[in-house]
Formats: sequence, structure tokens, C-alpha cells
Amino acid sequence: MAALIAENFRFLSLFFKSKDVMIFNGLVALGTVGSEELFSVVAFHCPCSPARNYIYGLAAIGVPALALFLIGVIWNNHTWNLVAECHKRGVKNFSAAATFLLFGSIMGRAAVAPVTWSVISLLRGEAYICALSEFVKPSSLDKFPAEYGAEVLARFPCRDVPANLTKFRDEVTRRLRYESQLFGWLLIGIVAVLVFLTKCLKHCCSPLSYRQEAYWAQYRSNEDKLFRRTAEVHSRILAAKNVKHFFGFVALDKEEKELVQEFPVEGVQPSPQWNAITGVYIYRENKGFPLYSRLHKWAKGVEGNGPTPEGHELLFLAS
Repeated sequence: MAALIAENFRFLSLFFKSKDVMIFNGLVALGTVGSEELFSVVAFHCPCSPARNYIYGLAAIGVPALALFLIGVIWNNHTWNLVAECHKRGVKNFSAAATFLLFGSIMGRAAVAPVTWSVISLLRGEAYICALSEFVKPSSLDKFPAEYGAEVLARFPCRDVPANLTKFRDEVTRRLRYESQLFGWLLIGIVAVLVFLTKCLKHCCSPLSYRQEAYWAQYRSNEDKLFRRTAEVHSRILAAKNVKHFFGFVALDKEEKELVQEFPVEGVQPSPQWNAITGVYIYRENKGFPLYSRLHKWAKGVEGNGPTPEGHELLFLAS
């Protein structure tokens, strides 16, 4: 039983650590759906007051979507690679196509959560009904009492209306929910078409074959995992040496002692090496051989960032 539980946890760990874009986007979407449901149940309460409903309803849809978008931008490694690139080397080596691909990659991934939030909000309809109930024209409602106006319409989402207006409240709610869900389905369709066209354009414009592109994706993922793992071990060993130098000894557990003995660390990498492997990378070749990353390029001793007679830059951004 313990082995089965451990195996399941191992599977979940690998699943959630996956760098596959589709799996990552799916997890983001599912997390957003759960957050939106929780928000609707716990936090959303329409004020049912003229001039306040509209602001509150739009804020309930737009503000979380904006926050999720900014979080997506912050969590995207391309964002900070771009910042590092601009700081260290500027953008003079970027063509218009490469810049467009870069921003498209950042914005596309960051848009997954806010689009999901907006779609779920529209399909549920509460925020839309709250925002627009007061703007329903009384003349569009058959036999609506003339003595009631926008103030009563604004109270429809809260069901706080006179008994003789119950049927009008149900009609307004049904009409606005229909409009909200229609916009939600249209947004889903538009996003699906855009994703399809983007994927087609990416594969049509890619200078790589499908298999080489898949290999490149595997290489980037493996390089990132190994780099992070090695950097963690390297920094731990270096820290242990510095602590020992200061105190005269260092308290290590059994695993750390084995690491120190197995991997001798003489020093740290100079800043130029860190700068060389940091930043935005555009696929390029050198004498016909592919260079899959900045680390790969540095390891091969290829200098320069722009196209040269020996190195032909291909405008295809690493996703």
C-alpha cells in the first residue's frame, strides 16, 4: 500500500512539474476555473444599486483577469530573459519578426488564465447580470409598470423587488444571462480559432522539421532541469566550503557529505559566462550545425549575437 501511494505521488509530481505547454496551460485553466467558482460563491455580492452595479460587475470580471495576466507575465521566463537581453545587449540584434514572436509568446501564455476567468464569468452570468440589469429599457418589457425605473431594475440581481415585478425580474435575468453566455461562447470560439491559426502559422514558418522541433523542445527541457539541479548542488557545496572557511568546520548531513566528496567545486563562474548564457535565444546554426540554446552556443565557443557568414540566424523563437 505504501509503495502504491509513493508511486502515485511520484506520478503527480512528474505531472505537475511537466514543462509541456499544453499540460501547463490546462493546469492554469483548471486552477482559474476553481478560483472563479470560489470567488463567485464567497466574494461576489452585487450591490444592487444604480451606478454601482456596472462598476462592480465589470470589476469582478476585469480586475481578476488583469491580475492573472500580470501574474502570467511575471511567471514567464521569457519576460526576464527579455529584460536581461535589453539590459545586457539591447534589442539591436532582434528583427521585427523575432520581436513579434517574443511578445506573442509572452502574451499568449499570460492570456490563458485571464481568458479562462472571463469565459467562466460570462458563462455563469452573475457579474454580467449585475452590471447591466439597470440598463434594460423598461419599454422592452411587456406591460412593465411605468412608475418603476432604473433603481428597481438595479435591484433585480438581488431578488429584492415587489411581488408584482417577479415575472419581469425573471425575464430580465434570463435575457441578460443569454447575452452573457453568448459572449462567453463567442470568446471561446474566437480563442480556439486564434490558437489554431497560430499553431498552423508557427509550423508553416518554422525552419525546422517536426522531429527536430520536438528534439529541440526535449533538449531545452532537459537542459533546464539539469542546469537547475546542478546549480542547486554547486551552490550548496560552495556554501559549505565558505561556511567551513569561516567557522573552521561545517555541519553536513550524510547526503551533503557525499556531495562534497563526489563533486569538487573550485570556484564560481565569472559574470561574463553568466551573461553569455542569460537572455532571449533565437534558434541559429553554425556551419550547418544547430545551436539549441545560449548554453549550447557558449559550450561550442560561438561568439557574437548577430548573423555571420558562419552562423545563419533563423527567426524562430524558442517557445
